[in-house]
Amino acid sequence: MRRITLPARPDWQDKARAVGFGFHEMYGEPYWLDDAAYVFTLEQIETQIEGPSQELHEMCVELVADIVTSDEMLHRLAIPEEFRDLVCTSWQRRDQHLYGRFDLAYDGRGPAKLLEYNADTPTSIFESAFFQYNWLTDQMANGVLPPDADQFNSLQECLIEAFQGFNQRSIFHFAATMDNDEDRGTTVYLMDCAVQGGHRVELLDVRDIGVDASGRFTDLQNRVIDRCFKLYPWELMLREPFSCYLPHSASVFVEPAWKAVLSNKGLLPLLWDRYPNHPNLLPSFFADDASAWQLSDYVRKPLLSREGENVSVYRDGKEFLSLGGSYGGEGFVVQAYAPLFHSDAGYAVLGSWIVGDRACGLGIREDRTCITANLSRFVPHVILD
Repeated sequence: MRRITLPARPDWQDKARAVGFGFHEMYGEPYWLDDAAYVFTLEQIETQIEGPSQELHEMCVELVADIVTSDEMLHRLAIPEEFRDLVCTSWQRRDQHLYGRFDLAYDGRGPAKLLEYNADTPTSIFESAFFQYNWLTDQMANGVLPPDADQFNSLQECLIEAFQGFNQRSIFHFAATMDNDEDRGTTVYLMDCAVQGGHRVELLDVRDIGVDASGRFTDLQNRVIDRCFKLYPWELMLREPFSCYLPHSASVFVEPAWKAVLSNKGLLPLLWDRYPNHPNLLPSFFADDASAWQLSDYVRKPLLSREGENVSVYRDGKEFLSLGGSYGGEGFVVQAYAPLFHSDAGYAVLGSWIVGDRACGLGIREDRTCITANLSRFVPHVILD
């Protein structure tokens, strides 16, 4: 693994605008980097990223079966008591899921280490699946990259195939917070994949979902929503005023309710307890576990948190770096610190994608600090041997 710089495509911003990639720059800061790339060998991709990601996903799915039938574990994950049956039933019914993203620490030398599983509402799928593949083919056509360059990326094909597995009898709704450029762009991209998978679709703001007299969720035309991709996390859905309607309609949503246990950072100590010393796991404990204090270099993370908020890094037992935020009320986990790939450009975190049950793609974010946050940059990758 190494980071290189190369000429940017002269027309990449026009290409971004043409495909609705308006968030290539956010809040005046560049989000997409067209003049840099991370380089991997095929052996690194196959044995250090793809294979371990597949195994980690299978380990996580095995663990779900234990978690959803354990009131103690669901309590540990701060799943509200009144919705634990909903989560369990969703798993027992095998409600169909779509995708997720492992965040991995990897520097090209030792095994990749799991930092967390964004299994409910991961973003950066558009950049990973579509725009970085266009970057690859353009740079090959321009002679900047050799014609045999490759990329760990079959994301779009896998997404279309996964959507084909959902029932196509009724409209597939897609809901997100529409005044957020990234959320809207992510959702519109997934909706386009669903269309290619044979679905009729409807886009709406998640705040516009209504309820009819029978307690069923409806769209703005008062049509009953039978299937809905929502870029809105379960931990919020379970705490919203309309959550009282969820027990009768939980099977409507993608991702399904059982994903709430995988997108929770309490998954990390449960994985470590079940698979101790696994090469792709880091020692992890709930913060009130006495074993947590055996660690001197560690990261403290809220059970429910996004974009690095309320994450703190400790070195030699002392706080080294932290980000503020509004998370943490449900509790914390403590995970052994794993060094990220570091270059003059900053720190890089790998996002390894799972679609359906298959590891099939990679995206990379980098930041000036070792905590990946909302404005961390997306950098494409390439396989060169």
